Amino acid sequence: MQNATLHQLRVFAAVARHNSFTRAAEELFLTQPTVSMQVKQLSRTVGLPLFEQVGKKLYLTQAGKELYEACQDIFERISRFEITVANLKGLKQGTLRIAVVTTAKYVIPRILGPFCQRYPGIDISLSVTNHQHIIDGFLTNQNDLYILSQPPEDIDVTVQPFLENPLVVLASREHPLVKEKNITLERLAQEPFIMREPGSGTRKEVQRMFESHSLALKVKLDLGSNEAIKQAVAGGLGVSVLSKHTLALDGPNSHVAILDVQNFPIQRHWYVMYPSGKQLSAIAMVFHDYLLNEGKQVAQETAFRGLLS
Repeated sequence: MQNATLHQLRVFAAVARHNSFTRAAEELFLTQPTVSMQVKQLSRTVGLPLFEQVGKKLYLTQAGKELYEACQDIFERISRFEITVANLKGLKQGTLRIAVVTTAKYVIPRILGPFCQRYPGIDISLSVTNHQHIIDGFLTNQNDLYILSQPPEDIDVTVQPFLENPLVVLASREHPLVKEKNITLERLAQEPFIMREPGSGTRKEVQRMFESHSLALKVKLDLGSNEAIKQAVAGGLGVSVLSKHTLALDGPNSHVAILDVQNFPIQRHWYVMYPSGKQLSAIAMVFHDYLLNEGKQVAQETAFRGLLS
């Protein structure tokens, strides 16, 4: 096991957690062949198979179960070590300034919870605003980190994805399209749309989708918040496209439903970014790494599990 790497152990643990090479690859932003290769190399190092395939299902072998338990111990020890190092670096206190786009407010507070428990002396300044204000704050260096779903193309930034942000079509539960399957974009284009203000990332993505199919988007109503849009959709004023995460707090009694539409969901990601060349504070560096390494798992282990499965 001296030849095993921490990266291989993390990949193996992700496969074991999901019982799936595909879902592990999605979580880690790796290709499935890369995940398979890492597990195969680790298996050769151990000298025993770690997984067995029974039908279409993947199961841990006895050696795999023992290694998975060992991984939990290893990761827990590393986590405690990171806390110790953070304290040595002066992370017992300080302020972390984060600016996020409005849709991210459904996710980031839940990701911040465990982080704040790990570093109780850190204060968080969380600014929730629209895309343009994010860019304005970025240009004037107002915050440590910025989270958005559409990174700027004309600004020199360091940017990395950390979580999927699928866009889905929503309608009132009483809408006749709720009962239909595989709805075409041509059929959807006949419906009045309720959308965020012009310039929003979600609206741009939807317009791009319709224009690529030579279709017009009939926007009946512009609203400035996702909650207002959901209320309007629930009231039968039209259909809309929002991040699936906006439904996270609605529960099973939601008054809106996701339509089964061709070409949807539109697969997007949330990104964390900061100016290229900016020297991040120790606090910002730790949270940046936390987002990339644990953000998705934390989101899935909270109220989003049912929505993201």
